[in-house]
Order: sequence, then C-alpha cells, then structure tokens
Amino acid sequence: MTPFTKRSSPFSKGDQGRALEKHLRSFSNAELCCQEGEKILQKGGAEVALRYFQRAVQLDSRSMHGWFGQGMVFTTLEEFAESLKFFRKVIKLGPTLAIAHHNLGRSLHETGQADAAYQSFRKSIDSGLVSSRKEVAVTMPGFPSASNSTVLLERRKWADDVLRSVDINAAEYTVEKDKARERLRVGYVSAFFHRENWMKPVWGLVGQHDREKFEIHLFSDRAKLNQDIEKFLEPGDQFHDMSDLSNKEAADLIYDHDIDILVDLNGYSYPGRFPLFLYKPAALIVGWFNMYATTGFDCFDYLVGDECVIPRDEEKHYSEKIVRVDGSYLTFSVGYNVPDVNEPPCIANGHVTFGSLISQYKITDKVIEAWCEILRQCKNSRLLIRNAFLGKASNRKYLLSRFVNNGIAQERISMLGPAAHYQFLETYSQIDIALDAFPYNGGTTTTEALWQGVPVITWWGDRWVSRTSATLLQHAGLEALVAKDVSDYVRLATDLASNQEGLVTLRRDLRNKLAGSKVCDTTLFARSMERLYREIWQA
Repeated sequence: MTPFTKRSSPFSKGDQGRALEKHLRSFSNAELCCQEGEKILQKGGAEVALRYFQRAVQLDSRSMHGWFGQGMVFTTLEEFAESLKFFRKVIKLGPTLAIAHHNLGRSLHETGQADAAYQSFRKSIDSGLVSSRKEVAVTMPGFPSASNSTVLLERRKWADDVLRSVDINAAEYTVEKDKARERLRVGYVSAFFHRENWMKPVWGLVGQHDREKFEIHLFSDRAKLNQDIEKFLEPGDQFHDMSDLSNKEAADLIYDHDIDILVDLNGYSYPGRFPLFLYKPAALIVGWFNMYATTGFDCFDYLVGDECVIPRDEEKHYSEKIVRVDGSYLTFSVGYNVPDVNEPPCIANGHVTFGSLISQYKITDKVIEAWCEILRQCKNSRLLIRNAFLGKASNRKYLLSRFVNNGIAQERISMLGPAAHYQFLETYSQIDIALDAFPYNGGTTTTEALWQGVPVITWWGDRWVSRTSATLLQHAGLEALVAKDVSDYVRLATDLASNQEGLVTLRRDLRNKLAGSKVCDTTLFARSMERLYREIWQA
C-alpha cells in the first residue's frame, strides 16, 4: 500500500504525493492542520493523517493536539509501543489532560505494563474522565498489584456508573419462578458464538445438554452461526439474533421467551451488554465461562466456578453468590481440524525452546523477569513468543528491548505475529515447553498448547484469573506442572527442560491423556451444570 491512497486522500491518484505536500505546506495554523488530520483519520487514512499531525507540531512544537493525534494514529495502526512517546509528550505539555492519561493507559496495557496502565487510568479519573472506570473494570484482574478486594471495589464503582445511566422500570418485568416446571428454559447470551476455538467449553456444554429436561436458547450479538457451530445444536434449540437491538430491546426479547435461567457468557469481554441484565428479564441471572472475577453487578444472582478458582475464603470478594461445579468449571472438546502432534523440537535442534502464544497484554514485567531467569538457568535454551501484537515491527522491537535490558541476548528470542488459526497452532511444533503468564493466565492458550502435546508450566496464583490454568491442569491429571510460586515456576521449567526423555514421553501421551481426563469429559460436565441449574432453581 502506498502511504497516500485514494481511500484517505482528497486528491487525484496520479499526483497524490505532490498534491499532499502542497496541501500540507498550505497550512500555517497548527490547529487547522490537526482538524484536517482528524477528518482523514476518521475515514481510515491513518498514514496520511500522520503527516498532518507531524506538520502541526512543525508549526507549533507545543501543539498538544498534534502530539496526541500522532499517538492516536499509531494506536489505530496497533503500534501501541510507538504510541507511548506521543501520549507522554502530551502529558508533559498538559499534565491534567485526562484523555491523554486514558490513552497512555490503554497503550501501556496493550504492551503488558499493567500496573503502569492502572496508574494512568487513575490519573485520568482524577482529572475528570470518569469513563476511564470502565477500562479499569475491564482490565483490573490482570494488574499484578491488584487484589480480590480491589477488583471488587473497582468493578462496583463502574457498575454504579452503569446503573445511574440506565432508566430501569422494575415493574415492566415481573418474572416469577415456576418451581414445578420440569423442562427449564436456559438462555445463553454471547457476542462470540462464532468463535469455535475460543468457545470450546461453551459448545461442549451446549452439545451435551439433555433436551428432554432443558430448552436451549442462544441470544447472539452476531446475526448468524456458521455451519461448524450449528452441529452442536438440536432442531428444537432456538437462536435469537439481537445484534441490532438495544439493551432494553434485548431484555424485551428475552422476557418474551419466558427464560428461567439466563447465563451470561460475555463477562468483561463485551461490557456493553451488562445493562441488559439490570432489567432482570429472566428469573435467575448467572455468570459463567468468561468471568475470571466478580462482575460487581448486584443483578447477577450466581457465578459459576470451581473449588480451585474460587476457594471458600474468597467468596467475600464477590457481589454474586458462588456456586461450584464438580471438577473444573471449564471443559472442552476439539471438534475442528488441528495439526498432528510431532516430536519435541529439542531432539532435532539440540536445545530446548520455551514458548508462549499468549496475548501480549498478559506478558507483564514480572512475567518477563521470570522468563529471563529460566533462560539464564537453561544456558542453551531459546524463547519463542507469538501473538497479534507482534505483527508490527515497532512492537517487536519494544518487546525485544525488555529482554535485552534483562541481560538476554537478542538471538535467543524469536517473535512471530498473527496467523490463521491452523497455522497459529502449528507454531507448537517449534516449542518444547509452554510458559504461562501471570497474574492473568491463559485459558484457550493453555488448552491449545496441551492439545498439541506441549506441557504448560503455571503456578498457583492469588485470584481466579491466576488459577485458570491450574484448574485445567489439575483435572487433566497434570498437577505436577502447577508450581506453588514464581521461584517454583522457574524450577519446574528448568527441571523439565533438562529431562529430554520426559519431554518425549509427555509429547507422545499428552493428547490422549487429556482426551481421557475429566477436563475433556463434556458429558460429565453437562450433567454437573444441569444439577447446579436445578439446585439454584429450587433454592
């Protein structure tokens, strides 16, 4: 793509470069130049918009709009590491500009600097941008400095903001439980039904539901299901498209279908739908699958977890009543095409390759410190990281610098960007041992690594989101891969790296071991969830 295209340019194609330069030189006022850049950025012309913001700061080096606009261009291009210096420049010029602190927080979070992001969001709120509470609520469980109590506090604050913004007339919905009803109507709410790999636990449950005892409704923010997903549904199941509906209209739709138990599968991955549940359009509101912490909303009656992720002494940190299934609260089956399991690459390479395909925002400074210590102790080892963030050269350069600053030679680090899902999974053929992140564990990432025969090293954290991998490993019979703390995490990784025979055995047996374990027994899990539904219905 040329840097000046028809899509983003008001000029003719044949003379774009000269026309752009002439138009830029015509500006003598920095603010007017920024306004032109804003128009172009909104139309999708990020690279061209950048030239206008650069021209603005040439005209006025103290143009906060010009510096901020450059930061927004790089954010739009998902070059989050590059955007940091521009938002910091804006803050230096205007220390109380709330939106600059907000956007700096977003970029810090994307680069894995979670605690620094929290401080920026706090400054944004203190400077008057109350909407930053939403960002805090969404990202809070992954902040290393956070605790269960602060997660509850911050999510309650945002829940209160949402409640004040919604006009609720409780008299509109008079839902009463019919305890004598034998076939319960269960509704599942999600914006992600189309993502088969991510939604494996959901489709495992839906596919195994007993239709004689449960009537299944899907309320979707995506208009259609693809054919791969439809295989999990039965003829009597009902699919409802609410993608074009407001929260009030969606609540009306659910209420009209007389749903008994409404289960939110979105959590904070789609927070815009939380107001839907404030209307209480079903007799019981339940959260499951994509929660990882309290919602902070009193409209949720129950939250589904297990003994591992929510110990009894942590229930006080939840606004919902906690109920637990037997075993892991997540199970899964893989019904789509995946690569075969190959031999561990250390056999051919002559060295162990650690790896992580986890999202970049989970790779905090503490995670990098632990990974660097593992590399130091395993002298000839390598580390491979792959995620969407690393699709940009500026982001790769930034992440690499964090390892180099910790004393790791750059040739020991490999970084890859996004890929189609099958190709993404093929990356595990290059990895001997997968390293989990903390405090925000992998979920889908952990299950996919294990299914590809790659052992995952994790440790038992201090909150739900820090134990997601632990509950999967524990119920797959792989509790030996769960460390008790960070130092034990390093020890487990280095010990396994020195045991090539053990790696070969794990690689050969892991998929079959997993498939035969409780964590892949979706039928058993469905019966457990159905018993739980009956229990809370009769409570």
